[in-house]
Amino acid sequence: MTTIADVLAAARARLTRLEPADAARVVDEGGRLVDIRPGWQRVAEGEVPGAVVIERNHLEWRLDPASDARIPEATDHDVPWVVLCSEGYTSSLAAAALQDLGIHRATDVVGGFRAWEAAGLPTAPGTGEPPDYARGAHRH
Repeated sequence: MTTIADVLAAARARLTRLEPADAARVVDEGGRLVDIRPGWQRVAEGEVPGAVVIERNHLEWRLDPASDARIPEATDHDVPWVVLCSEGYTSSLAAAALQDLGIHRATDVVGGFRAWEAAGLPTAPGTGEPPDYARGAHRH
């Protein structure tokens, strides 16, 4: 029987996970930070200025360069996407799913938003604003 701990371990074994400061450096060098937390969690915890917000249930459709529902930043499979969740668990599973789509540089932040904030990296109060794609016509 496979447990979620097994699935998480398998996902993380494929990733080169980033500590918050390393994730910030990757973003400074042209990578993209994608925040997959739901709106209520971004409001409660805060946000990272400049992060692309794509809630988890839309992630693969928005970042797959072959998807008709992709966002403009999803230009090719070589974009280094750094996935951020609250504590670094769901983001590992999400980054592995992106790798399954051929987005081979996808990874996540060890410790998630909470570690990012604890490291003194930029944050802002959560606004509760829906992601840009949620205002559009795509329903994936």
